[in-house]
Amino acid sequence: MATMTTDAPALRRKHLRRRLSTLGFLSPWLVGFTVFFGYPLIATVYFSFMHYNQIKAPTFVGLRNWRYVLEQMPLFGPALWNTLWLVVVMVALRVVFGLGIGLLITKIKSGVGFFRTAFYLPYLAPPVAATVAFVFLLNPGSGPVNGILGKVGIDAPNWFNDPAWAKPSLVLLSLWGIGDLMVIFMAALLDVPKEQYEAAELDGAGAFTKFRYVTWPSITPIVMFAVVTGVVQTMQHYTQALVAGKLASGVSIGPGTVIQPGYPDHSTLTVPQLVYSLGFQNFNTGAACVLSLVLFAIAMAVTTLLMRQRAGLLSADD
Repeated sequence: MATMTTDAPALRRKHLRRRLSTLGFLSPWLVGFTVFFGYPLIATVYFSFMHYNQIKAPTFVGLRNWRYVLEQMPLFGPALWNTLWLVVVMVALRVVFGLGIGLLITKIKSGVGFFRTAFYLPYLAPPVAATVAFVFLLNPGSGPVNGILGKVGIDAPNWFNDPAWAKPSLVLLSLWGIGDLMVIFMAALLDVPKEQYEAAELDGAGAFTKFRYVTWPSITPIVMFAVVTGVVQTMQHYTQALVAGKLASGVSIGPGTVIQPGYPDHSTLTVPQLVYSLGFQNFNTGAACVLSLVLFAIAMAVTTLLMRQRAGLLSADD
């Protein structure tokens, strides 16, 4: 009993030192999480119940900001629809195109370095510069794309000047910069064991069968990673849509110029643009915080659903 009594304080001190060591290793992440996620999230929830114009002290207004955004704001519906449309279409096409280009480059025998560089270079272009170049290429009046389509007898659309084509044009812009997903999928495809392909060939499997039963099970985690990160990034789609709309509208941009986003006819208006317009142009911080929380809730719900689907796929493969 005496030995157990004398060892108990030493054992407690050992556990305390271990916990402090663990906390010390975790402290950089804890500080970063608190400063860059925890505090902003709590502040956003707080200001969503306040009337705050960034000048006077905030005053409590209850659910007034929430009712205004969800029931009275006319642009909330179009902005949410545009954002979800881009999430579904843009993420799906980026994953398909990225995987297809990755498969193509891993199969070709010569010129791999050239094609890999050619597909990856557009991704390195800054978003604003890439958008400016793309709007110029798709300009209905002077763009080379419409000129080439006209010479071959195809009625070219108005691209960013047409509400029906504005969002597909943004999707084309995102596909132009597909280099990031191409590199990720190439790494995953090259990591698939060659022995499995050889065994499938001995069994008489064709190209589709090998992809279905060898390639796809091996790259499923990478595909889900691309989908989840793509959803999160597209939920924050802001720069390309805003710059494309401003350039296509033909309005000269100068000091003090305030241009409403969403040209043409709010077809490129996204929720992040609406958050910026409310919070920093109209100084309606409360409504902007409500929009941010709605976007955060949707992103979390979609991400949770995708992660559950990923767990189901992995368990099925196992």
